Amino acid sequence: MSIRVNPKLIDDLGRYGAEDVQMCYHCGDCSAMCPHSNETYVFPRKSMRWLQMGLEKKLESSLEPWLCYYCGQCSEQCPRGAEPGESMMSIRRWLISRYDITGVARFLFRSKKSEIISIILIALLTGAGFFFWNFPNRDLTVYDGSGAFLPSSFMHKFDLILAACILSIIIINAFRMWWFTLGRDSGIKIPVWLYFRYVHLLPWHFFTQKRYADCEAKKSPWLNMPWLTHLGLMLGYTTMLFLVMAFIKKLQYGPEIDWSVHTFGYLASFGLITGIIYFTRHRLKKTKVQYKKSHGSDWIFIMLLLLVAVTGIIQHILHRSGILVAANVFYVIHLMFVLPWLLTMPFSKIMHMFYRPMAMYFADVRMEALAIQEKQKVLESEPKYVI
Repeated sequence: MSIRVNPKLIDDLGRYGAEDVQMCYHCGDCSAMCPHSNETYVFPRKSMRWLQMGLEKKLESSLEPWLCYYCGQCSEQCPRGAEPGESMMSIRRWLISRYDITGVARFLFRSKKSEIISIILIALLTGAGFFFWNFPNRDLTVYDGSGAFLPSSFMHKFDLILAACILSIIIINAFRMWWFTLGRDSGIKIPVWLYFRYVHLLPWHFFTQKRYADCEAKKSPWLNMPWLTHLGLMLGYTTMLFLVMAFIKKLQYGPEIDWSVHTFGYLASFGLITGIIYFTRHRLKKTKVQYKKSHGSDWIFIMLLLLVAVTGIIQHILHRSGILVAANVFYVIHLMFVLPWLLTMPFSKIMHMFYRPMAMYFADVRMEALAIQEKQKVLESEPKYVI
């Protein structure tokens, strides 16, 4: 069976951030150093080799890039300065664009200018839409309830429609990931029951990010700050998203504080701000190898999340202080950053929180299926005696 090679694959990956791929001569130090690399999933070395050889379909069907958390140890160990960790990050961006059925991810990742212009346009349309839709008929001095400028009942319906649209795209792209990595692989047969046996790994990896904690366990066995801040940031925006989608009425209640929901909101805000400060500081100072090179999408992700968090906090303070006109105005400003963040979610770095747990789940399912197949081959090869 012939294998099609794409000689321009390295150049294409360069648009996603890969720079030093040709420096790699496959000494294997990176894979030997990685605590998660094993006989079945050899990374970053295997991915680097496929990338150099232009094996586009092989790379597209691989799980290895998602099993990497980019702790930076492989890049530190590389004697050639090939930056394998950065290449794995670039491959993940490329894979997001491959899974995306709409083509939007490819458009956003390949051009920082296009991403910024798209965000600005969505923000301006959001602000104009909410102001001109509500201003003639609603009272800017009322925050919630009858006649409010942005009543929670309206926002709840808007959020649910938006969530349904985003979730639909995420589900379609997740199915495409499964198809590329497991579904179309004719060399392995996976029993359906195996998917159910390991399904608990999805929430486990999603909510704990445990593999990241294991990356630098030898260096910092007691307090792994990269893992904690990464977990806090991820749980922060996940919690806020859930609260807004499910409890918008309680969040807009007031000016008294409803502690049953706001306690979680405050904790989520703390996780967001802490994570943003941590990653911004390290990217500016370039203190670790994984922060020395930042793709444009990395900075856009951090800055947009910072604007969402800051405007949300200001709007909350104004509302609880009873300054309702300013609170409504900042509510719209806050939505001008929230909408671009949400609408670009299925096509951006945020999709790591979905694809990475899925990859770990698929990896274990695949390993078990391979073990079953190997055992079956051994049984079939054993001589059969007739009595």
